[in-house]
Amino acid sequence: MTSQDVANLAGVSRTTVSLVLNNVEGFKIRRDTRQRVIKAARELGYVPDAAAQALASRRARIIGLILTRFPHQISTDAFITQILEGLFDIIHQNDMRLLIDIIEPEHQHEAYLQLVRANRIDGILLSGPRLDDDALRVLETENFPTVLIGQLPNASFCSVDVDNRAAATMAVAHLINLGHERIAFISNAPLTYTAAVDRKDGYRIALEKAGIPYAENLVRSADFTVESGYQQMADLLESELEFSAVFVASDIVALGAKSAILRHGLKIPQDIALVGFDDLPFAQYVDPSFTTIHLPTIDLARRATELLIKLLEGEQPDSSHILLETDLVIRESCGANLRKIL
Repeated sequence: MTSQDVANLAGVSRTTVSLVLNNVEGFKIRRDTRQRVIKAARELGYVPDAAAQALASRRARIIGLILTRFPHQISTDAFITQILEGLFDIIHQNDMRLLIDIIEPEHQHEAYLQLVRANRIDGILLSGPRLDDDALRVLETENFPTVLIGQLPNASFCSVDVDNRAAATMAVAHLINLGHERIAFISNAPLTYTAAVDRKDGYRIALEKAGIPYAENLVRSADFTVESGYQQMADLLESELEFSAVFVASDIVALGAKSAILRHGLKIPQDIALVGFDDLPFAQYVDPSFTTIHLPTIDLARRATELLIKLLEGEQPDSSHILLETDLVIRESCGANLRKIL
């Protein structure tokens, strides 16, 4: 089928078909004419050529998902698969496509410039903003449509996130309510990531509210991976510091921490209670199942994509900074039932 076939069926010119199906701005076409063209295209099963569509509309109809990670951090990150699930829901509904790019910290400035100036994408979803990412100013300077999945202080970008600080406070407060006072902390990522900083702050706030001294020697920093969780937990155990619980700010990292605890001949939660963060699908199936903060990951991705599409269409969003709610899901690893029995 060609655009001429659509034009013949709709009773319009081939130019009108092109203007309607390519969403070309600046031309006034009657609503009934537009609907007639769309109906004819559907009846004939006509699909516009992607290259011609992009040329006519001056839009690539591609959104870029940017992950500020090292490649080795991607392979085991189940958080990313949930982000993709949320993205595809909205992108396909809007007849768009997705480009995924992994940008390592030392190459950020050049990578952002290439993406923006090569006209390969219409807008950017940036997952995991970093405090040390000065290259993001490139996107601000270029006024390029960008939405953060996460937050960045003093940045003008739209964002969708959760209150990581409050969520972490809730997780640690639960351990304190179970009677724990010596509680270790392992971050989800290096402390250059805003979410990691906020979750560590929430840990400290919960301790301070309970009158428990903050101990820096009980704090460790992981880097998104199972391996880093194992290494940091093993380091805590081998330090011979006393603690009865650990808050691990990522379920992926908590998997590694769990393995280290068991390999050191200890039991969860009898010897060390554990609380994670994210509530990834596997969290309820490991043994013991993880008590964890439920992060609405799929909804985060959906809302961020909807926000970006509004920006691309020139609409003013109702809110440029959206915070979604989190919940504490209590399962076996914190020992809540065990404490009740004792």
